[in-house]
Amino acid sequence: MTSGVAKRPSVRPRKSLGQHFLRDASVARKIVAALDVHPGQLLLEIGPGTGALTAHLIETGARLVLVELDPRAVDLLRAGEGAAAVELIEGDILSTDLSAIARRSPGGMLRVVGNIPYNITSPILFHLLDNRRSIIDATLMMQREVARRLVAHPGSKDYGILSVFTQFYARPRMLFDVDPNSFVPPPGVISTVVQMAMRRATLVAALDEGHFRRMVRGVFSQRRKTLRNSLRTILGDRVRELPEDLPLNRRPEQLAVEELVALSDALVCYEAGHA
Repeated sequence: MTSGVAKRPSVRPRKSLGQHFLRDASVARKIVAALDVHPGQLLLEIGPGTGALTAHLIETGARLVLVELDPRAVDLLRAGEGAAAVELIEGDILSTDLSAIARRSPGGMLRVVGNIPYNITSPILFHLLDNRRSIIDATLMMQREVARRLVAHPGSKDYGILSVFTQFYARPRMLFDVDPNSFVPPPGVISTVVQMAMRRATLVAALDEGHFRRMVRGVFSQRRKTLRNSLRTILGDRVRELPEDLPLNRRPEQLAVEELVALSDALVCYEAGHA
């Protein structure tokens, strides 16, 4: 594969699918270098499109599975050079059984890579986090604004539900930015490649993980309110009975993940005592 900008893809990008095809081979090589893939590893690429990244992934010797929704791109990939070296699944990544694919690996785990559609970035991230037990890591290109949310600290404007869940289940880090001109068509935003190493255990243990997730979604839906006021929608007037040592006068965006877990645990114990 030569360096620089590849030829314009023969599939016209569709806005409805959030398609921005990578055309810069140097960016593709940089992503592959960040992966540090070993031959034989099971690698799943989300939305390969015209195969700009796929061609470089094939060269690593990894066992490659491609998940592509656009039938036009599927036809192009099947007819392309190196097609015999990959498994191609035509379908939606959000309904793909990642654990079933991971079980094909001797270790029962896979690695994920992709230039994911901007219009469904958050659903894809949550899908990967929900399937974290089958995933070693995920190296993904996304809008820089979303990438910043993954690594945001408490008190910043970017800190929210996605920050909390990502850091609870994974170790995210921003790798490098990608110029809009590296794509066809150029998006109106800067893109960033992010790598998320999935935690084998959560950042901190929660008494009731489901309660923690529901509470986080509930309080961050009213992020400008204090926790005392946002929890009132859950507990009603019983919020007055909560222990005084809870940080109820703070806003959810001011609490670190560990503090949010501690708050959830306290509420679980309170509710158990008042059942």
